[in-house]
Amino acid sequence: MTTQLITIVTSGLFAAAVVICTLAVLFAPRSLTTAERLVQVGAPEPPDPEGKQSLEQLELSRPFTERIIVPALQWLNGKVVRRLPGNNPEGVSIRLARAGTAHGLTVEVFLGLKLVAAIAFAAVALLMQLFVLSPSTPIMMALWTAVSGIVGFFLPDLWLRDRMKRRQKAIGKGLPDTVDLISVSVEAGLGFDAALLRITQKTQNPLMHEFEQYLREMQLGKPRREALRQIQVRTGLEDLHAFISAVIQADQLGVSMAKMLRVQSEHLRVKRRQRAEQLAQKAPLKMLFPMILFIFPSIFVVILGPAIQQLMHL
Repeated sequence: MTTQLITIVTSGLFAAAVVICTLAVLFAPRSLTTAERLVQVGAPEPPDPEGKQSLEQLELSRPFTERIIVPALQWLNGKVVRRLPGNNPEGVSIRLARAGTAHGLTVEVFLGLKLVAAIAFAAVALLMQLFVLSPSTPIMMALWTAVSGIVGFFLPDLWLRDRMKRRQKAIGKGLPDTVDLISVSVEAGLGFDAALLRITQKTQNPLMHEFEQYLREMQLGKPRREALRQIQVRTGLEDLHAFISAVIQADQLGVSMAKMLRVQSEHLRVKRRQRAEQLAQKAPLKMLFPMILFIFPSIFVVILGPAIQQLMHL
């Protein structure tokens, strides 16, 4: 049983390594060509003798991931993954936006990675049972292979959920201070959009990235209300949702933006203090179990050890 457990753990680690290597290759930065390096250091760009590049040269100049891996994942997504249950492209797109995924991770690529991870986990489990573990019945082999494939299929979802929660936590942590800065800037005479532009130029965090996206959409002609609603969709955070709803309402009703921001700033500071007090009240209960498992036994050994030795010699 111990050998089988060690083998299963080893198989899982190997499958995880395969998936991580695939992600690393997929999202690795594109290497620059010699001509691009010369242009970066200030050398004049070499002239093209024919005046234009052929289609083959243009295709080969693209990175390997864009030429091979991404089209393969998109093909897998179109043929197989989209037909599986629980893979709604709209829902996956919202989760990707809320996770703040970079490196061009699209819905098609993510769903293709899920299938690749499932195949990798299932293949590793099958090979480990054939060549490492003791021979078992075909039913058990099929069962372990299927379970490993299911684990690999849902592993990217767990990674995406963890990244989404971390990003939402970072946004919620920086929201009160950001609203304070916006309130001070608006009270100093700036407009709401101008205050956001000034703050985004000075600070970089996930919330600032959302406001930068909002400003870009405004420059492209999207209405303010719709652009603000998109922030709510991309973040899914309750506190930010309430703040944006208050901004939209103040803009529609003509309420003083500075007064509204001051009220929202005070409200967010109160909620942050209440959340900190709540976490402080939970701390003793969370510390109880590690103390029982790790600290109390050593204390008992130090205190009762000499007494037990004396009792044994009586």
